[in-house]
Amino acid sequence: MRPSRSTLPAQMPAGLTEPSRRRSDWAVLGRLLPYLWQYKARVVLALGFMVAAKMANVGVPLLLKQLVDAMTIQPGSVQAMLVVPLGMIAAYGLLRFSTSLFTELRELVFAKATEGATRSIALQVFGHLHDLSLRFHLERQTGGMTRDIERGTRAVQSLISYSLYSIFPTLIEVTMVLVLLGTQFDMVYVWITLVALVLYVGFTVVVTEWRTKFRREMNELESSSQSRAIDSLLNYETVKYFNNEAFEARRYDEALEKLRRARLKSQATLSLLNAGQQAVIAIALVLMLWRATSGVAAGDLTLGDLVMINAFMIQLYIPLGFLGVLYREIKQGLTDLDRMFTLLEKEREIQDRPGARALALQAAPAVRFDDVHFAYEPARPILHGVSFEIPPGKTVAVVGPSGSGKSTLARLLYRFYDVGSGAIRIDGDDVRDLTQASVRQSIGIVPQDTVLFNDSIEYNILYGRPEAGHEAAVAAARAAHIHDFIDRLPQGYATVVGERGLKLSGGEKQRVAIARTLLKNPPILIFDEATSALDSANERAIQAEMRSAARNKTTLVIAHRLSTVVDAHEILVLVHGRIVERGTHVELSARVGGVYAEMWALQQSGQEQNGDMTPAGG
Repeated sequence: MRPSRSTLPAQMPAGLTEPSRRRSDWAVLGRLLPYLWQYKARVVLALGFMVAAKMANVGVPLLLKQLVDAMTIQPGSVQAMLVVPLGMIAAYGLLRFSTSLFTELRELVFAKATEGATRSIALQVFGHLHDLSLRFHLERQTGGMTRDIERGTRAVQSLISYSLYSIFPTLIEVTMVLVLLGTQFDMVYVWITLVALVLYVGFTVVVTEWRTKFRREMNELESSSQSRAIDSLLNYETVKYFNNEAFEARRYDEALEKLRRARLKSQATLSLLNAGQQAVIAIALVLMLWRATSGVAAGDLTLGDLVMINAFMIQLYIPLGFLGVLYREIKQGLTDLDRMFTLLEKEREIQDRPGARALALQAAPAVRFDDVHFAYEPARPILHGVSFEIPPGKTVAVVGPSGSGKSTLARLLYRFYDVGSGAIRIDGDDVRDLTQASVRQSIGIVPQDTVLFNDSIEYNILYGRPEAGHEAAVAAARAAHIHDFIDRLPQGYATVVGERGLKLSGGEKQRVAIARTLLKNPPILIFDEATSALDSANERAIQAEMRSAARNKTTLVIAHRLSTVVDAHEILVLVHGRIVERGTHVELSARVGGVYAEMWALQQSGQEQNGDMTPAGG
């Protein structure tokens, strides 16, 4: 029984962050620093190169002043003309080269730290998503979530790059320039620069904070449109069945139109920000040059001083102009990274208890459901005190109408969910006291809905035991009666099955699923409608293989077609989450007025009318 999406708690789609829950920027940076600090030696070395590059950069205008002033020499001083300017020109070129050299060394040294931190975070998010519960993955929006991960990973690189390579260097350079202006000239230059900086930074922060909501809205609409497009493409066949291409295009166009308006609003506010920043810079530059030219005209300053002040302002103008971009990008990077960290912090619904033991089985175990109650939602209970035991090496089948809770039993045993009350025990151990990995390693399942990877048939079969090799894959395919079909394909076992295995028929996908479970060869087997998509001839052939595979294994069979469970050691009839009958096929079919007997008679009648056993579906 699957949890109905309509009954699940209302919440934002997975992958989207509620703005009210967004953490502060400093908290996001705090989450990032541990990943970066793994490379602390490289961080320190990169910072050293950064300081050296800025010192060389600030030295350029100083040397340019000396060079200009040195050119005002007495006529006939040929030696001074040759030696002094040429030496300064050479030094000028060396400083320019040093700026670039130290910058590239900084990039080279810190590249490993940047890429390493990005890899660590991306891998952790990927692993955490696999650890999250089935409930999360039923609710998620794949397109939006993948978009958030992509942006978050890119944000790691941009944040590290911008903060270490640009913010700190800019602060160092501004400090150096202010000290030089204050010591070599009067404090008016310092005050003009400081006021311009305060106005520039203040204007940038205020406007950027104001427009962040527009950017966040744009990102959410982008994720939403991505989710809508991917969801439609994943359901390509359903769209075709109902001739709804135009409907899907309209829905996607509505999402794109909302995104277009959000992008235009974001661009308009960006243009306002850029214009205001340039106005502040232009006014400051005019005031500085007016002050300097007045000093030259009065004889208080040399021509070299004017050149140096102009060079300082140009050097400040470049990082200041970039500072606005930096602030915007850092704010956006923090927003994107926060969304990815929110995914990383989603609580795992099913967690191993402290001190959980690994399940170690030497033979087929006994599996017991002990007074199990379970509900996907409190208001909608599914199982009501279900108790039964699968003895070691035996097969127990569960049958009943759709919605009775049959598949829920398999999901609880596999610990996709935990029971509400009662217990599920393997050889006497409550599965909640065991590690999830060891429990799942001991169980093989053929699900009702088989989904394959968009890879080769051999890859999908070997997924049951990746290290097994080609011969083992062929043997498993033979056991699942799919080898002959694969052998007739032009590319054989290398045939790619397509997205979710859509290039194969339902029966072919199901046989691949049976093959990979047989290859895993676990002590506990679950067959959840394992032959529902097969025709009668293949079903009978595979049933024989399944009986052989289940020999000496503890097996739970969930079925609608009763012909698939007639050989089970015990059959349970589950109705509305309660076991209403139990016994062997002979006992249950002979019970007059029994639920199983009526189901058997109905299916036998359908077989006689159609010449085949009609699957009940669901």
